[in-house]
Amino acid sequence: MKTLIGGAVGAVLGLIGLTIWFKPFLQVLAGTIPIMLLLGGCLALYLGFDELKDSWKKDEEDTDTDSYKKEVDELKKEIEELKAEKA
Repeated sequence: MKTLIGGAVGAVLGLIGLTIWFKPFLQVLAGTIPIMLLLGGCLALYLGFDELKDSWKKDEEDTDTDSYKKEVDELKKEIEELKAEKA
C-alpha cells in the first residue's frame, strides 16, 4: 500500500514539475536526443562490424573443414589401396 501511495505522489509531483519547467525539460531533451542517437549509432556500427568479422571467420573455418575432408578422403583411399595390395 505504501508503494502505491508513494508512486501516486511521485507521479503527481512529476506532472506538476513537468508543467512548471516544461521549457527546461525540452532543452534537456533536445540535448540528450542527439547524444543518444550518436551512442546508439556507434553501438550498432560496432555490433555490425563484429558480426561481419564472425562471418569471415566462419567462411575460413568452412574452407579449412573442406580441405581436411579432402585430405581424409585421400588417406582413406590410400589405406584401401594398401589393404588391397596386402590381400
